[in-house]
Amino acid sequence: MPDPSTPVAEAPSRANLVVGVLAFAGIVVSLMQTLVIPLIPALPGLLHASAADATWAITATLLAGAVATPTVGRLGDMYGKRRMLLLSLGALVAGSTIGALSDSLAPMVAGRALQGLAAGVIPLGISIMRDELPAERLGSATALMSASLGVGGALGLPAAALLAENADWHVLFWTSAGLGLVVVGLVVALVPESPVRTGGRFDVPGAAGLSIALISLLLAISKGADWGWGSPATLGLLAVAVVVLLLWGRWELRTAQPLVDLRTTARRQVLLTNIASAVFGFAMFAMSLVLPQLLQLPAATGYGLGKSMLVVGLVMAPSGLVMMALAPVSARISRTRGPKTTLMLGAVVVAAGYALGIGLMSTTWQLVVVSSTIGAGIGLAYGAMPALVMGAVPVSETAAANSLNTLMRSIGTSVSSATAGLVLARLTIDFGPVSLPSQNGFRLVLAMGSAAALIALAVAAFLPKRSPAATAPASPEPAAAVSR
Repeated sequence: MPDPSTPVAEAPSRANLVVGVLAFAGIVVSLMQTLVIPLIPALPGLLHASAADATWAITATLLAGAVATPTVGRLGDMYGKRRMLLLSLGALVAGSTIGALSDSLAPMVAGRALQGLAAGVIPLGISIMRDELPAERLGSATALMSASLGVGGALGLPAAALLAENADWHVLFWTSAGLGLVVVGLVVALVPESPVRTGGRFDVPGAAGLSIALISLLLAISKGADWGWGSPATLGLLAVAVVVLLLWGRWELRTAQPLVDLRTTARRQVLLTNIASAVFGFAMFAMSLVLPQLLQLPAATGYGLGKSMLVVGLVMAPSGLVMMALAPVSARISRTRGPKTTLMLGAVVVAAGYALGIGLMSTTWQLVVVSSTIGAGIGLAYGAMPALVMGAVPVSETAAANSLNTLMRSIGTSVSSATAGLVLARLTIDFGPVSLPSQNGFRLVLAMGSAAALIALAVAAFLPKRSPAATAPASPEPAAAVSR
């Protein structure tokens, strides 16, 4: 009888089905992130709310995802990753249904918060792959799963724009609910429950403390521009985040079964990978903030291209296809040269893509080249990150470690949004009665994206040298797993 703590050697066809279903789940969840982008200008009117209040439909998803990702990861390690995957997908379906039935702000915010609870699907999927797939399939599968975050976002934008322009906006949420139900059915039918469990008692104080700290931090970052960066609300939230994080860290180091094992997280390979992930999250989101605005600004500005949201989606879509295509390439480089090399190569490509964007922004095809180049670098880097994390943590902590890594990317994107928004709000031109971001403002944000990628390159350079074998699943401690 095989040892239940080792990955199950699936038949090739079965393994392909598991990988396909989990990657599809990741794409569907990332589609949810871009769902409301075509609606943003119209949200105040659609929800009968002020522009400031309508932004809660976006902020709620961010905050819920930040809370859910580390919590769901730890629960998956303890009680079953497939079980938590299904609960996360159930929240997505419920939130999408509420959104589809909404015509006012309160239910929409509630629905979007429920959708945000599905943010843990991608790290859970990576962790299931580690438990269920043979070692030779793991690298390419986890690279594909990581790429699904960008793939879904890039492909979802044109689809959402097309639906928003040609159908009632509620159709966007009904479509999301329908896709969620399809994924739930596929997971139930084809994805096995992992036998690797830690058991034990869930760290409720740790989960509460981390949630309070993350909500305070991300709320201050996302609303700082509206409230004022020096306002009592913003500074108070930042102070709460710092104090609670310090208290939380002390608790996690003292409790027997912490939500996040800080000693494992402090290992050089895990720590530096998480730092690089946060910086990469910053770099990735800068593209999403600049290119759509350049495409949609009036051509009369001299640098805007005057295109529709549908064209924006079509310009961004190739970057998602490039990410998917490079997933096996990322795995191959990691297998032969090590994931550190792959991460550094991805950082170089992303930095080059942003540098190209500083000079190539006058035509649509140039922006396709820029977004595809950046997408290529992200595809390489995101494929390497799970390999680096899983190469340094025991199997019993896989979901929690991957979830923390995903959370670090989310924090990076939040900081990117706030920073780029501040730059574009300060560097403006007068266009008739309104102020618009200037071309120099866009160039500065692109330069910041390139600089962030170079910082990630420098961080990755300090990662320990590992043999390619380090990307294979690590053996857990004997008591860390129990069979189902």
